[in-house]
Amino acid sequence: MGKLGISLYPEQSTFEADKAYLERAKNYGYERLFLSLLQLDASDTEGKGFQQFLDTLTYAKYLGYEVGIDVNPHVLTQMGVDSSKLETFTEMGADIIRLDNETSAVDEARMTHNALGLSIELNMSQGTRHLDAIMSYSPDKSQLIGSHNFYPHRFSGLGLAHFNQCNAIFKQYNLRTMAFVNSQAATFGPWPMPDGLCTLEMHRTMDLVSQVKHLKLVDAIDDIVIANAYASDDELRLAAEAFNALHTTLRMVFNAEATAIEREIILNNLHSYRGDHSDYMIRSSWMRELYKTADIPAHTNQTIHAGDVIVNNSNYLRYKGEMQIALQEMPADERVNVVGHIVADDHILFENMHPWSAFQIVDVQDKE
Repeated sequence: MGKLGISLYPEQSTFEADKAYLERAKNYGYERLFLSLLQLDASDTEGKGFQQFLDTLTYAKYLGYEVGIDVNPHVLTQMGVDSSKLETFTEMGADIIRLDNETSAVDEARMTHNALGLSIELNMSQGTRHLDAIMSYSPDKSQLIGSHNFYPHRFSGLGLAHFNQCNAIFKQYNLRTMAFVNSQAATFGPWPMPDGLCTLEMHRTMDLVSQVKHLKLVDAIDDIVIANAYASDDELRLAAEAFNALHTTLRMVFNAEATAIEREIILNNLHSYRGDHSDYMIRSSWMRELYKTADIPAHTNQTIHAGDVIVNNSNYLRYKGEMQIALQEMPADERVNVVGHIVADDHILFENMHPWSAFQIVDVQDKE
């Protein structure tokens, strides 16, 4: 099981606010903290910004967080650190140092052999074969991990195809991986940019829960970290529920015409995505066996759109009671009741749901 995490930028806030956020997230099961030295003068260890950084790090360790620090060659030079001298980071309390830029493959392999228990985290988003070069120098894979970038600039985040290619490079070596997601309630990051922070550009305006569920379904990312601060309490709670859920959960809005029996079929059962799958719909066929004696009157006969949730009514005879989620537009059918629709941000999950996988549907109005 991976870890869920948050990010903090102490120089942009106060220790009291960071402390409260760390405590709230910890109560919801968050275990990782991302900190960055890239925007600080790491040579000014007596400066206010650096001291706030250390205070926040120390308190996070007190609460039991695994702490990672983002660095680059310039920061390492400022701190007087090289591949053979990493004690500075463990003395600060860090568990992970993230190398934002590629350096020497042999040096990075050497770093993984530190006796400090310090993990070396590589930037996964470059799409190069640098990891192959590191592997040729026999690194300690138990102390080698990867994480993607986040992107403050709108439209500069990764596309899904490139993201998947980068993931494959790291997963071929069975390395632990991480990606960033974007809180819609958060207001700041390391740079004065108002457009959020995310790894995948498609996530930028999406609600946090859908981002987390999407990364879980991609099945190549172990840890998920909220990149900007501060996520709301509702976001923290719902993201943690999605991260720890046993099955994919889709959120639905019901039509006013939906009947009690249709709500029961949809909400009170664990659904299975039929194996011989269609391009037009996700089918939960077992429902027609469970509800074969139920009376399901016809209603809401209308054109079916992608994301609509439908239940076959009694006019469909042996297919009565089958629940389906439309993947594309289909014509109206008097044997099919449109009972509601999956919320738009969850549509991204359809393409990563696999035949025979289990899923649940919840009424979004019950979650408000």
